[in-house]
Amino acid sequence: MSRNKHELESADLRRVCDTAHLSFETTADLDPLEGVVGQERALRSVSFGIDIRSPGYHMFAMGPVGTGKTTTIRKFLENDASGQEPPGDWMYVNNFEDPDRPRTLSLPAGRGREFKDDMDELVHELRSEVPQAFEKDEYRKEQERLQQEFEQKRKQLFEALEKEAQQRNFRIVQSAQGIVLSPVKDGETLSPEQISNLDEQTQEQIRSAREELQGKLRDTMREAQKLQQQAREKIRELDRQVVGSAVGHRIDQLKEQYADFEHISEFLDEVRDHILKNVDAFKQLKQMEQMNPQQRAMQAMMQGGGKTPDFSEYRINLLVDNSAREGAPVVLELNPSHPNLIGRIEHTSQFGALVTDFSMIKAGALHRANGGYLMVEAIDVLTRPFAWQSLKQAIKNGEIHIESLGEQFSAMTTRSLKPEPVPLNLKVIMVGDPMIYQLLYQLDRDFQELFKVKADFATDMEWDDQACESYARFVATICREEHLRHFDPSGVAKVVERGSRLCSHQRKVATKFGDVVDLIRQSSYWAGRNGSDTVSGEDVRRAVDEMIYRSNRIEERLRELIEDETILIDTEGRAPGQVNGLGVIMLGDYMFGKPSRITARAWPGKSGVVSIDRETELGGKIHNKGAMILSGYLGGKYADDMPLTLAASITFEQSYEGIDGDSASSTELYALLSELSGFPLRQDLAVTGSVNQRGRIQAIGGVNEKIEGFYDVCRLKDPAGSQGVLIPESNVKHLMLREDVVEAVGRGEFHIYPVSTIDEGIAILTGKEAGEKHEDGSWPKDTVNGAVYARLRELAQKIKNFASGEG
Repeated sequence: MSRNKHELESADLRRVCDTAHLSFETTADLDPLEGVVGQERALRSVSFGIDIRSPGYHMFAMGPVGTGKTTTIRKFLENDASGQEPPGDWMYVNNFEDPDRPRTLSLPAGRGREFKDDMDELVHELRSEVPQAFEKDEYRKEQERLQQEFEQKRKQLFEALEKEAQQRNFRIVQSAQGIVLSPVKDGETLSPEQISNLDEQTQEQIRSAREELQGKLRDTMREAQKLQQQAREKIRELDRQVVGSAVGHRIDQLKEQYADFEHISEFLDEVRDHILKNVDAFKQLKQMEQMNPQQRAMQAMMQGGGKTPDFSEYRINLLVDNSAREGAPVVLELNPSHPNLIGRIEHTSQFGALVTDFSMIKAGALHRANGGYLMVEAIDVLTRPFAWQSLKQAIKNGEIHIESLGEQFSAMTTRSLKPEPVPLNLKVIMVGDPMIYQLLYQLDRDFQELFKVKADFATDMEWDDQACESYARFVATICREEHLRHFDPSGVAKVVERGSRLCSHQRKVATKFGDVVDLIRQSSYWAGRNGSDTVSGEDVRRAVDEMIYRSNRIEERLRELIEDETILIDTEGRAPGQVNGLGVIMLGDYMFGKPSRITARAWPGKSGVVSIDRETELGGKIHNKGAMILSGYLGGKYADDMPLTLAASITFEQSYEGIDGDSASSTELYALLSELSGFPLRQDLAVTGSVNQRGRIQAIGGVNEKIEGFYDVCRLKDPAGSQGVLIPESNVKHLMLREDVVEAVGRGEFHIYPVSTIDEGIAILTGKEAGEKHEDGSWPKDTVNGAVYARLRELAQKIKNFASGEG
């Protein structure tokens, strides 16, 4: 309890963890911690979000970094997924009708890998057995027979034509221009000059005979072409029979093997049909294999294929292979870019052009997580171009469309694919801080419809015996997992106390276990440096001190500026209209308190209370609000029977950076009351606290850092033992001060005064009673309020006199 009406005792300033409640020699004696500590609300939400399967019930887990969101949810998901059947395998295959639109196939987990291997074996057989079949004597003999049959029929056609031509005195001549009919006389071919020397009747007979023979020649040529086409078709049919005989049995085996899957049988039929339609590729293979690489490439390009036939169009692109998976997938995507989420289509360069096919389609996280769970960091998804939109679209449509961004936004067009979408069925869990959740909920209607489950991870929990036990077992767990030195009870106690300091509350400890883990690691390190096998409270204290030392260079530099009076701060004496305010500076992960001199001046006028920091735009919105409350306080308390006519200015002296927050509003009011009353304020005291218009002191943040900041400054200036800090009474429960500050208070060298009203605070600062208003509306003399009231009446009278010309 406090030693007098106003001052706190040292026991009020820091809660101590009693080692008597820690019944172990070291944490090596403790069982590891199972589950998560202090997150009952979040865990219920996670359990609900996992179990409910209705559309739109995806989950957003929110909370600050270090609360264990990702680890906790991942363990939950893995536990739930282990009891589920693994989802099926997904494949892309060639669309033989439209290769730019690859098709999807699905098989139960493990069968996709099996089918891929079977199709690879089929391709191997195509490459080896089919060319060999074309080398067999039976095939060659049949091919030669068909060719000879064609040649014989063709020969008969032209022999008949030639015989008729001879009867008509014509000879069929093969020239560079083709087949020519030349007239003959006495066994000699007539030249054009000789024909022109003949009589007209003979020339007419030659012309008539030639025209008739030309018609028959055309008929013969057409018939020869028809015979040739028939011969080619017979040879092609022979080729199909050879190929069908070579691979048909294998395809039939595969159809029987996958008879339970109709879509696989249909695909195998398409493969068979395509093979039989493209038997020429097999005949080319043997020839091209005998060429060097340059010749093969040139031959392939000349034939329009762009590559040597390898029959990859019959292979399988196994997009998702769940053959080795036990249970449903749990995928944590650390880089959720557009292609990493929905997949991508790769390209390769051939003869200066980018080409692609179904085998270059690559899976994204959505494919791998399909049938299970996908976890992503919200900030990562939102900052990757097109990732958030693609994720929403996939969830809403229930299918994954793989699209090439280059095709949409590139100035150059390249061949790309439009793969058949993969049906999507999964649960998405986004992890982020509360601000991101609020922004998405307010600004993105889709987010409201898709992420209906919110798991809110707390940053603290009640400090009770159960919490101490959980902390101890958590320490034991980390020490085992990371092979660190175990902690004795004093070490665990200091970790618990540090957990309370992290959340600035005597009745709570932090659940931001990321920070606690760092403390455990560093404490183990310093114990090792000290040659100890276990970690004690002194090692934890050393770890905390070293953390601070690594981060407080700027803090020490500011203290130096105060010590050499570059920054003016008084820690003794009294001064009117001047008081020490307390603020905090945040430097990344380190926050410290900084005292600032606040001054106020008042004179006759009507401008009211002016914050110089606000007018110079150094003050933030919250600070400006706090400054404007002062006018409300003055008017409500003192101006019942007169107008509030004054001009006053308030400022943070030597402040050159932005100021925000209302924790200095009571401090500014004290300075203004001192200026108006004429009663000087104690400079050995610093003040923090927000105030409302009725003079109630309200809680503020950073109370521990503010007190410690002023204490450190006082130590630099030959402390007289009277220094101290005024804090809001409602902040007492938030005190977890450094042990050296607590010890100084215990020795009477430093003082902390909790106040609940402006009247309480001004009495401590001035040594004068604040004064209670009489029933007749007057104020007692020789009190602060009485002096303020008198000064305000004086200012009002001066304004009145000046306005009437009497001033």
